Amino acid sequence: MSLHGQLALADAASAANTFIDTFLWVYILLLFVYVLMSWVRLPYTVWVRRVNDFLRDVCEPYLRIFRRILPPLGPLDLSPVVAMIALIALMRVVDALFSRYS
Repeated sequence: MSLHGQLALADAASAANTFIDTFLWVYILLLFVYVLMSWVRLPYTVWVRRVNDFLRDVCEPYLRIFRRILPPLGPLDLSPVVAMIALIALMRVVDALFSRYS
């Protein structure tokens, strides 16, 4: 492969890695906001309901996976913590895979 081809592959790999990392960080942030909104009672307005509905639709399917695996600990739900740790671990694996191309 020529030097130009190698540079193009490295640039594409770097761009893909940056996109995946950004996507995972945004999802972790959404999970964090979803958990905070479940703890804090905000005034009931249309925009709060819409944000809460959006976060529920985006976060609950992923959290449900961990709720099936983890045993319930009374009122304490550890699934968001484990879900975020799993996303960070996935990010590390993706970074390690893409580091081969840079």
